[in-house]
Amino acid sequence: MEITSVCVFCGSRPGANPAYAEAARTLGREVAARGIRLVYGGGSVGLMETVAQSTLDAGGEVLGVITRALVEREVAKTELNELRVVETMHERKAQMADASDGFIMLPGGFGTLDEFFEALTWTQLGIHTKPCGVLDVADYFDPLRSFIDGATTEHFVSGSHRALVQFASSPGELLDLLAGWTPSGATKWLDRGDA
Repeated sequence: MEITSVCVFCGSRPGANPAYAEAARTLGREVAARGIRLVYGGGSVGLMETVAQSTLDAGGEVLGVITRALVEREVAKTELNELRVVETMHERKAQMADASDGFIMLPGGFGTLDEFFEALTWTQLGIHTKPCGVLDVADYFDPLRSFIDGATTEHFVSGSHRALVQFASSPGELLDLLAGWTPSGATKWLDRGDA
């Protein structure tokens, strides 16, 4: 699968471990080096700022999508190739998904998890057929991986759907996994308007 544009979900804070910001910088440089456009939430704070700025510094293209309410709080990063301002969080997530060929989650909190799992659920339901990957920096996502594996063991997640979430510890490895991903051919259950 050709990845020309990738959406990155990540924290609006830098986190406690400097390894998180270093992974965001490395991912930004790798995305730019591969000629992939970065799509992200348009913020000028935390890991969001780090991944966007590192992509720009490496000569890459960056699209930010942010709500008007966040712009009014002065957290928008304006030095981007394109910044789209939308009214709602739902519009923000939909535009980010439409503009991307795949999704990556870096460390973050509730918002990061919400965005990633919505994109993953849309893949599961067949609303889109786009790969979803987790960049597991400093074992931050080990508990999440255990949860997903446990949900699979307990038959809340099927084995084929468990395979929709790919984990890697380096940006290059994760981008390779996304590029090599093949849709499972699952039956389409819903249209986005029904979700």
